[in-house]
Amino acid sequence: MDTLQIMGARLKALRNERRIYQREMGDLLDVTMQHYQKIEHGDVNISALTLCTLSQYFGVSTDYLLGLSEERNPR
Repeated sequence: MDTLQIMGARLKALRNERRIYQREMGDLLDVTMQHYQKIEHGDVNISALTLCTLSQYFGVSTDYLLGLSEERNPR
């Protein structure tokens, strides 16, 4: 599984944990729901600023989102 697919899967899991719709995530990122769906599917790359926004929103590290760490909140 490549980095984009790992990130997409983790974003989907985090979104589902919070019971948030993809449309709401699109609104948060100021993109369409379809574009956000592509992010979760691992079809599009995101900017560093978007990565930071998602990290802060979900309260996890960027390394976790990228699949570089299994720890959500390293100390």
